[in-house]
Amino acid sequence: MTVMTAVAFFKEQITEGIFVEDILYTLATACLLLVVMAVGLIDGGLVRRKNVLETWVQKIVASLIAGGAFLIIGYGIWNWQYYEAFGIPEPLSQAIKDWWIFGPNLTTIGQQLDPKLAPSAEVFQIFAAFFFAYACVIGALLHSAGLERVKALPMYVIAFLAGGLVMPVLAYYTWGSASPLTNAGTHDFLGEFSLYIFVGVWALIIAWRAGPRIGAFVADKRTTGPHPYNLGISASGVALLLFAVPFLAIGCGFMVADAGYFGISMTTSGFGLIVVNIMAAFVGGTVGGAIISYRTKNPLFAVLGPVAGYVGCAALLDIGKPWECFVVALFSPVFFLLVYEILRKLKIDEKKVVPLGLGCGIYGAIVAGFIGNGEKTGGYFGLEGEYGFQHASISPGMQLAGVGVVLGISIVTGLIVIVGLEKTIGLRVSEEKELAGLDATLWNSPPPKGLDEEAFGIGHTPGDGITAPAGSGSVAT
Repeated sequence: MTVMTAVAFFKEQITEGIFVEDILYTLATACLLLVVMAVGLIDGGLVRRKNVLETWVQKIVASLIAGGAFLIIGYGIWNWQYYEAFGIPEPLSQAIKDWWIFGPNLTTIGQQLDPKLAPSAEVFQIFAAFFFAYACVIGALLHSAGLERVKALPMYVIAFLAGGLVMPVLAYYTWGSASPLTNAGTHDFLGEFSLYIFVGVWALIIAWRAGPRIGAFVADKRTTGPHPYNLGISASGVALLLFAVPFLAIGCGFMVADAGYFGISMTTSGFGLIVVNIMAAFVGGTVGGAIISYRTKNPLFAVLGPVAGYVGCAALLDIGKPWECFVVALFSPVFFLLVYEILRKLKIDEKKVVPLGLGCGIYGAIVAGFIGNGEKTGGYFGLEGEYGFQHASISPGMQLAGVGVVLGISIVTGLIVIVGLEKTIGLRVSEEKELAGLDATLWNSPPPKGLDEEAFGIGHTPGDGITAPAGSGSVAT
């Protein structure tokens, strides 16, 4: 048995309470990774059979590149806000030095870190892993915007910069109790700003600059156009996503013994209420999406209805009441439909991520300001003055300010990165590869004979982004 005598040992860092938090944050992290799998299942069922393998390969690699990039300096950038709050000299550089991938706070065992300098060290180390998984989700969702046509290399560069730099900067501004916008009254809980709205903008730019898949809107003799391989697989992905959300929500706040649970912006909340609110959001989104689906004869809205409801409520799950979450979620699919129709008319081939991010996300961010108007937020425990505990108040105006800041940063950075890649290494695979299928051309793994829908000459009606077997009801891709 080794006795620790040569190094410091702080038993305050390994209490039972700390271990409970460690377990809960680890569970939240694992469920964020399940979201990556859920997105993979959704897209794996929506692409053509000849592109299923490449869809999975590119999505897994892109997601992990985004997560790995975050670990380099991203966690330090996010912690910058707390170094400012505690008055640490040169807060940005010091936060990066402490929390980058080679920094002492991420390379030292928790009980060997002085709690005066790094309180709850193990919890904050696991929270770095939580953020890693958060970035992985961003990489997976951005990949969804270029299905079946965007090359791997530019997608990996996009994932690296999104997860490693842009998301941490947006999280610094909008997600955390001492962040500049939160400290002024902007509220978020489950990443409405730094995840959904940000990804919605970059996904829009990717889909716009890459262009639609061959046959998506204009008939082409060489292809049946995009159509789903297996909607059952996609539905299972949605089910997995719904399973993961209540658990990952745990990671979006502070657990304080004898005081309760506080949302990431320092709003007073509770586990029980948050979980009930999530269920109410699922139901509201499902009802709203089902109504739209039956009216449009398009199952996409019913399948993604609960997701739309959840995204619409992501900013207010910690401050809303169940009936409020139900009502907000009920109308969230309407905003999904609005963006969906705009994209269809503009012939932009993206039917999921952009409507969720820019439709449901912006709607949810704004409505949270009315639901939580006047609720106390911001600051940090034990501090006073401009960073005092709950010194700020949520307001609709600050929610709009948050939307404006995130849209501005996302648009500028997205155009620089994505258009820059388009003009240099290019975004899109060749027409020959797209028509032959990426599994065959990249991995020498074509679908088994008889399983490629193109071989059957399955028909579709281009022009609305919807394809289906000839003579059957249409299915949205």
